[in-house]
Amino acid sequence: MTEQGQPDEHSDEQPEGEEREAISRAWSDLVATARRTVTDGLVVGTSGNVSVRVPGRAGDIVLVTPSGVHYDRLTAADAVGVRLDGRQVLGELTPTSELPMHLAIHRTTDAVAVVHTHAVHATAVSTLVDELPLIHYMTAALGGPVRVAPYALYGTGELAAHMLRALEDRTGCLLRNHGAVTYGSSLDQAFDRTAQLEWMCRLWLTAGSVPGRTPNLLSEAQLREVAEKLRGYGQPSR
Repeated sequence: MTEQGQPDEHSDEQPEGEEREAISRAWSDLVATARRTVTDGLVVGTSGNVSVRVPGRAGDIVLVTPSGVHYDRLTAADAVGVRLDGRQVLGELTPTSELPMHLAIHRTTDAVAVVHTHAVHATAVSTLVDELPLIHYMTAALGGPVRVAPYALYGTGELAAHMLRALEDRTGCLLRNHGAVTYGSSLDQAFDRTAQLEWMCRLWLTAGSVPGRTPNLLSEAQLREVAEKLRGYGQPSR
């Protein structure tokens, strides 16, 4: 690394051959996922960020969206990658300001991909409760009741620490007055969990807005029953 924190082009950590091809494919998928968050109304402008972890000969590289760049302007030449210790080894653009949050998840979980958004309904719910009420059984798909991490300044280690506590035994959480974060074994799974969480937040806000009526909620026992059934959900492996 140079003194300015930019990757050293002569470093032996620079990816080559098959590893470079894998990074190229992963970056393309990351950009597509980031653009999808905009298309689906989960972020506005340059808010939110996405990361994906790629194995490498000198250690895994975490590809992340850069700070302050609209996703529709990103190209293959804009790839940004860091090691798990935060050292930038790929690209010239500055990584997302939420890098500490992404790296905290990649270091402590089996996450391959992380999606963070400022989705309207998720953010609204984060200002109202400490935990998303059990409004729908798909809460089980995120590991259980979705917690709200206490507020902390964006891009800080304090926020990352709050988030990790909220994510214990979960694959998604809300961030107070901020947004939502989910992770998964693929970019598609991480995105789907973000979209599902936003939908549940919208559902609870919608149901709760009916005058004179209180939404019916599921019990913990009912949620455990769903979690067990979800273990066999989907198509069998080929």
